[in-house]
Parts: sequence; C-alpha cells; structure tokens
Amino acid sequence: MQITPEEISETLAMVNQQHLDIRTITLGLNLRACGHEDVNVMAQRVYDRMTSAAEKLVPTAEQLEREYGVPIVNKRISVTPIAEVAAACTSVDLTPVAIAMDKAAKEVGVDFVGGFSALVHKGASRVDNNLMHSIPEALAATDFVCSSVNVGSTRAGINMDAALVMAKQIKRAAELTADRQCIGAGKLVVFCNAVEDNPFMAGAFHGSGEADEVINVGVSGPGVVRHVLSNLPKDADLTTVAEAIKATAFRITRAGELMSREAARRLGYAKGILDLSLAPTPAEGDSVAEILECIGVGTCGGPGTTAALAMLNDAVKKGGVMASSSVGGLSGAFIPVSEDAGMIRAAESGALCLEKLEAMTCVCSVGLDMIAIPGDTPVEAILGIIADEAAIGMINNKTTAVRLIPAIGKKVGDRLDFGGLLGYAPVMPVNQCAGSVFAHRGGRIPAPINSLKN
Repeated sequence: MQITPEEISETLAMVNQQHLDIRTITLGLNLRACGHEDVNVMAQRVYDRMTSAAEKLVPTAEQLEREYGVPIVNKRISVTPIAEVAAACTSVDLTPVAIAMDKAAKEVGVDFVGGFSALVHKGASRVDNNLMHSIPEALAATDFVCSSVNVGSTRAGINMDAALVMAKQIKRAAELTADRQCIGAGKLVVFCNAVEDNPFMAGAFHGSGEADEVINVGVSGPGVVRHVLSNLPKDADLTTVAEAIKATAFRITRAGELMSREAARRLGYAKGILDLSLAPTPAEGDSVAEILECIGVGTCGGPGTTAALAMLNDAVKKGGVMASSSVGGLSGAFIPVSEDAGMIRAAESGALCLEKLEAMTCVCSVGLDMIAIPGDTPVEAILGIIADEAAIGMINNKTTAVRLIPAIGKKVGDRLDFGGLLGYAPVMPVNQCAGSVFAHRGGRIPAPINSLKN
C-alpha cells in the first residue's frame, strides 16, 4: 500500500501531541560464522562482524528521524544466540564475548545489544550450561548487553533444571550489580515460547530462520490510544471502544511500516517484521495502565483489568495486521511495571499485586516485566514464579517471560531507580509460601496435550 500525504500529516500530529514513536530499529545479525574454539578469537570475530554490519545503522536511523519527523527512540542489535555461536568453544567462561558485544555496541552507537542467549527448553548442552553460568558476570561487566534464556515451549514442556539455574542467575546478576540498582537482573529475561524476530530488549535474539542481516522495527503508541479513548463518550459501549483501538492501531502501524521499509532499503538489508507493541514509558500519558483506566477500570489492578487488557491486546493485533504484511515479534500490549507511570502508581497504592500481574500476563504480549522484588526473596520463590509464568505460556501457546529484579538490601516499599526509559520500580511483596521440594525436583514438566498438532 502507498503511504498517503494525509497519513503523514496524521502521524505528525500523533508524534507532537500523543507520544507516538518508533521505539526501536533493531538490526538482526547472523553470527554463526564467528565460532571458534578459542573464546578470544571468537570474541574478536563477533566484534568485527557487528561493527562492520551496523556501521550505518545509527546514521541511517537519525536521517530518517530528520526526514519524517518521527522519533526513533532506540537503535539496537540482536545477534544469533551466543550459545549456538560458541558450540566449538572450549572455554567455560563466555564473558569475553559479552564484553566484545558491548564494545561493538559502543563503537557503532546503539543503545542495546541482545543475544547473549541460550535456548534450553528441551535440554541444555555443555555450551548452553556454560553460557547460563556466565550470565551474571557478563551482565555485570557490560553496559548494553542483554541476555535471555528460553526454558519452555508448548511443544517441549518446561525444563525445570534450567529454570532453577536461571532463578539462581537472576539473584546473582542482581547481587553483582547491587551498586547500580541491581540493573544486571533488569537486562535478563527468562522465556517460554521465545520468538525469533523480537526487536525488543532484553529478549531480542536473531533466530535460526532469519536471513544474515534483517531490519526489525518496534512501534509504540499507548499515548495515541489513550488520547483516542479519552475523547470517546463515557456511554460508548465496549464494541465501539474496541473498534476505536483497532483503527488507531492501524494508523500507528502504518507509520512503522514506512520507517521499516525505508530503513531496510537504505541499509540494503532484508526487511523483517514490524512489531506493534504498546510499550509504555514513564512519561505521563504514555501508559498502558492509563488506557485500561480510560476503558473504565477504576484503577489498574482492580476487578475488570484482565478483561480490559484482553480486549486491548486483541484490538491492537487486529488493527496492526491490516496495516502491514509483516507484523510479527510480540505485537500487542506490554505491562512493564517500572516503565509505566500508571502501573507504578497502582503498585505503590496496593491496587496492583504480583498475583494480579500474573493473571494479566495470560492476555498481554509477554509476561511479568521489570518487577522489583525484595532482595531476600529465596531462589525457590523466584523459580516458582518462573515456572508459573512458563506454564501460562506453554498451556496457552503464547510467549510469556519473567524479568524480575531482586532489590538487594531493599524491602517492600523501597524502590529501584533506573532512570530513562526504564523508569523506577517499587519493590513489590512476594508470596512467602514457596515450597522447597517443588523447586528442587528437577526434570521436565511434559508438554501439554495441545502440543500434538500434526
């Protein structure tokens, strides 16, 4: 479809008044040719590949911003899961590769690089285990590197041995960065049903089904949706509300389609997916929680919140899929607590608790995201939260994730302050009734019956 002058004019109004932005242009890179038995040789190859391929990424994005007047908030790189690249590596510690990734990110000027990752939903290889055990030190030693591990899928079940390892690594990553607001854990996410084309951090990696270089774009516009809903009459029925969201999502996605198309063309890389995700920021008016409250929920977290979020997520996808032939990634609505001013207020008031957030993850795009918990939360409780969230994803054949941040030295009512897009996170209470037996049984929770699709 052609982009019309009217669409451009409408888009500029959404940018200037309603916080519309391109949240990220993410360059996906295949690093499989960088493998080597010597970790330092591999690290150098990774650096060379990233700096060469991404040399023009940031200048191109900045040029697009100037030409079209649409802000591109982040420029990012995602790479082949490093556990796959390191298959021949004899080193136990893969931190040097993360350091090389971080150095390359700084050299080309991107904001984040994702892919210090492993896929272990059915079992972990030697290198997978090496990578998982390298994560805390790798995240502590770097500024821009993000890490993800996929521990479950609908087809394979949940690898509970890997989930327990990751519960420990989350705690360790927070401990090693306790002097930096425990940000190590904020750059680490544990997945079920991870997707190969996600442009958003911390879970982005370049999947095995992708071309060598791919441009994936993530669009965000909760402020635009909130603006439209705030202008609807209070007696508008929910069908009308859903239609308004769908029409708005279409317009937002068209702006992203234009930027995606142009970025891929100018860089000479394959055009990947367009991820239409209502990813909030701490700015007032740019909040998913406030959208739910505009729909009519009294306070986010109160009764009706999950139903309103389900309608929002579905309408966003319906509108987006009509605006581009390549909608993908995690498209829908995100609910990261620290990054959403409305979520922060709801959590601080007690209206929004961890259990209600878990219920909401059944219908949102991802899962429990950017949630600070007391620093003395036991590993068994963290494992239980990961397992619960993975079970939701496994049974419902959707992507779910956990990004918890143990606030070392802090208790409920305190907060972690990350600044920028990551905002701040009030430390939320965790149910103290986690048992020790379940966490340490190990093995694999079998795939559900609905995994038998053939």
